[in-house]
Amino acid sequence: MLAHIQGGLLNLSRLAGGLGVSVPAVGRYLDLLEDLFLIRKLQPWASNVGKRLVRAPKVYIRDSGLTHTLLKIKDYDDLLGHPAVGGSWEGFVIENLLADLPSWASPCFYRTSAGAEIDLVIEAGNKKVIAIEIKRSLSPSLSKGFLIGCKDIGATHRYFVYSGVERYRISKEVTALPLTMMIEELKTLW
Repeated sequence: MLAHIQGGLLNLSRLAGGLGVSVPAVGRYLDLLEDLFLIRKLQPWASNVGKRLVRAPKVYIRDSGLTHTLLKIKDYDDLLGHPAVGGSWEGFVIENLLADLPSWASPCFYRTSAGAEIDLVIEAGNKKVIAIEIKRSLSPSLSKGFLIGCKDIGATHRYFVYSGVERYRISKEVTALPLTMMIEELKTLW
């Protein structure tokens, strides 16, 4: 069930109903999976920006190979045609970006009930707020929700991680770059 909601909002009641167990039992199971580093619960942005924010965490299976196995994805062609390809890419990018995150940096995501959304927000020292949009696309385009979200949180750095190979500016304030370059870029910000 977790593989099917990869990168989606965690709904304990829905999982409990599907499994036929209580909500507290599902909570304990997920806590155990998180303690074993099998899943990541990415918490929502917690600062008050005067908007109705989503409060549920997003959930990811940390190993994309395990995710693909659970979804019975056999090869790259199967993956490209699967509805979970976007969530799989997002989870893969987040795991790689957070692998070398300093202990004092805080990752989260931002989403309002009105639709403003940032896939990954990293609050770093010196009042740095890094906003990262993640899309599995060769021609990234900015969404209005990302731009509004960046304004809401006061993002000091704005990036778009995509599946291409080149770094370029999408707009005056947003740089598009592949995952490998984003990993190196983050190291310059600490």
